Amino acid sequence: MEWADLIGRVAAHGDRDAFRLLFEHFAPRVKGFLVKAGMTADAAEEIAQATLLTVWRKAAQFDPASAGAAAWIFTIARNLRIDSARQAARRARTAESAQRYETPEVADSPETMMARSDDVSRVEAALQRLSEEQSTVIRMSFIEEQPHGEIAERLGLPLGTVKSRIRLAMVRLRDLLDD
Repeated sequence: MEWADLIGRVAAHGDRDAFRLLFEHFAPRVKGFLVKAGMTADAAEEIAQATLLTVWRKAAQFDPASAGAAAWIFTIARNLRIDSARQAARRARTAESAQRYETPEVADSPETMMARSDDVSRVEAALQRLSEEQSTVIRMSFIEEQPHGEIAERLGLPLGTVKSRIRLAMVRLRDLLDD
């Protein structure tokens, strides 16, 4: 069976029979590959189906001169597996972060509270010694937690200028706080 020709037929004509042959051959093999890579059978089946759906949608992007059909299909599967793992890791981090906020905090000792208050005062004093431009970008970036692109947009500055100001301000703050 010439798999590249079948992919070509899917790309050129939306040939369902060609796709059925691809699916029947590759879906179980992709699933087996994913299970061997450590996925559960259910998750592997979902990724295998997503892989073949991607083959259907992107058949026109297949270039038989650069890779064989099987290599192309298994690369799609590998990439989808990696995406799935990244999404799972993000969900886990989000859940962990939410759990941290739900966990009651232990009251800090008076010494810790006093040291924290002193640190805040020192940082505020150092921020006041920065130029207005540097102070503004530092406050927006670290206190308001705005992304650099949003800061650039709000201030009407190029992104590189915002990043440079933040970098220079951080160097200056480090010098001021080390004194």
